[in-house]
Amino acid sequence: MKEFDVVVIGAGPGGLTAALYASRANLSVMILDRGIYGGQMNNTAEIENYPGFDSILGPDLSEKMYHSSTRFGAEFGYGAVESVEDNGNRKIVHTDDGDYEAKVVIVATGSQYKKIGVAGENELSGRGVSYCAVCDGAFFKDQDVAVIGGGDSAVEEGVYLTQMAKSVTIIHRRDQLRAQKVLQDRAFKNDKIKFVWNADVKEIVGEDDKVAGVRYVDKETGEEHVVPAKGAFIYVGIQPMTEPFKSLGILDDAGWIDTDTHMKTNVAGVYAIGDVRKKDLRQVANAVGEGAIAGQEAFNYIQTLSDAKVSAK
Repeated sequence: MKEFDVVVIGAGPGGLTAALYASRANLSVMILDRGIYGGQMNNTAEIENYPGFDSILGPDLSEKMYHSSTRFGAEFGYGAVESVEDNGNRKIVHTDDGDYEAKVVIVATGSQYKKIGVAGENELSGRGVSYCAVCDGAFFKDQDVAVIGGGDSAVEEGVYLTQMAKSVTIIHRRDQLRAQKVLQDRAFKNDKIKFVWNADVKEIVGEDDKVAGVRYVDKETGEEHVVPAKGAFIYVGIQPMTEPFKSLGILDDAGWIDTDTHMKTNVAGVYAIGDVRKKDLRQVANAVGEGAIAGQEAFNYIQTLSDAKVSAK
């Protein structure tokens, strides 16, 4: 079994930053991920809201963060984490490629947007299909866009998009929104927002490898229509990637991880950062901030273990 002071599970911006801070404090660190480092940044064409860069390609920022996070000795390894075992001052991380022992585990596995599973969704992802208005809204200035969904996120992000877009069409499968009334009122009062009700979305229509519209069937009439749009923003839910941590008892009923402001969970030596936490804003910038906190807290926690050993002698 390989032993480290800290095992960081997830190599997105938060996990990489946590590894940087922990390794810089002279701790031995292993970063584990089932894919390439960078996480969802690798699926982002351009990032325009990260300090220090007017614009940078997502994969390029991933590469820069990776080299920065490993320059003090942190190691990177591939592996799908299956479970984490809490043995007090020792945590055992079980993966499909072996086990790791650590004093501290930092969970940074992120979340994923639920997909609607229609033609064109995967093919046009990053080419007009988006799951984040804050990330991509600026690319659609003075253009027509569509928002698919009717909950809080769909309506809130639809209102946000009106700051850039020429028009926003909210396409919902029901005959009324599910969002909070205050959000609904805000949307109904906005002249830039239109609504399509009782719509069963069938396809994200593409043209020249970019989104051109959203095809749907009216569930009442059976008629087929296409909403012209250069962007399709999908908001039908989001789910944390926390299945391997169920046995630790750190998840709420929906699978999110609660932490305090120091990124501590209810299990000593286990921290959680980034999109696995319950929060409103999921951006590179705040993931980096949380990673810095967790990396420093890992050092502080390990110091308490050392102090306890000295006192016991």
